[in-house]
Amino acid sequence: MDNKDFNQIYNEYKEQSKTQVEIEVNTGQPGKEQIVAVRKNDDGDLIAFKTENGRELDYVTALSEAKAGRLAHVDVFHKYGRDILRSEPDGIKENNLDHLPDF
Repeated sequence: MDNKDFNQIYNEYKEQSKTQVEIEVNTGQPGKEQIVAVRKNDDGDLIAFKTENGRELDYVTALSEAKAGRLAHVDVFHKYGRDILRSEPDGIKENNLDHLPDF
């Protein structure tokens, strides 16, 4: 039987990825704009986004920009019969779309 410490190996892997996430977040993604603020409707749904360059994007435009790879740190996934924009699951709460300041 093998004496591998699976927990230790996994924890080292997670720690390495945490460091890599911090590097990627702090250095940005060249050629991609970062979302720095959001607008929500009365139900708390995200309806618009403001980029670091000051552009204000409605939800549909932001989806198109994200699909085209022009927005940093966001993913588009399909659920409930529609495309949905969300923060990359990088383990950092502060950069989640729901936690960004309002504009």
